[in-house]
Amino acid sequence: MAKTEVTKPGDGSISRPLDLFSTMRGEMNRMLERFEQDWPRLPGLFGRAVEGGLTPELDVREDSNQLTIEADLPGVEEKDVAVTLRDGVLTIKGEKKQEREEKAESYHLTERSFGAFQRSLRLPDTIDESRVEARFDKGVLKITAAKRPEAVKAERTIAIKKT
Repeated sequence: MAKTEVTKPGDGSISRPLDLFSTMRGEMNRMLERFEQDWPRLPGLFGRAVEGGLTPELDVREDSNQLTIEADLPGVEEKDVAVTLRDGVLTIKGEKKQEREEKAESYHLTERSFGAFQRSLRLPDTIDESRVEARFDKGVLKITAAKRPEAVKAERTIAIKKT
C-alpha cells in the first residue's frame, strides 16, 4: 500500500509517495485498464473486430516501382468485394456470407452468419491513381498501385567530401 506524507495547505512541502513500487504498480494497472477498454471483445470472421464492423488484415509492400496491398478474405466471394479510390484514399468494402445446412434422419441444422467489413488507407502522393489494379484469387485480394514515372527516378550516390 502506498503511503504519502501528510502536508498542510500552504506550508510549501510536496506530497510524495513513500513506496515507489506501489505507485509504479498503480500506474501500470491504470495503463492496462485503458488498454483493455480499447481491445476488441469479440473475435471477427477474419482479421480483428473493431467498433462498427470487421477489419481485414492487410499486407503492404513497396518497391521502387509500385505499392502492393494484399488482404486475406477467407470465405468471401469476389462479387461481394468492392475496391474504390477517391482523393488518394483506397477503400476495400465487402460482406462475408456463410451458410451451412446439414440434414439427417433425426435432425435438420441450418447455420447462417453475415458480416460487413471496410478498410481504408491513404496512398502516398507518388502513386499514379490511373494505374491501380485489383485481382481476386482464392480468397486473396491483391491490389497493385504503380508509382508515377517522376517518382521512380534513378538513385545516385552522393560523394562525401572531407572538410
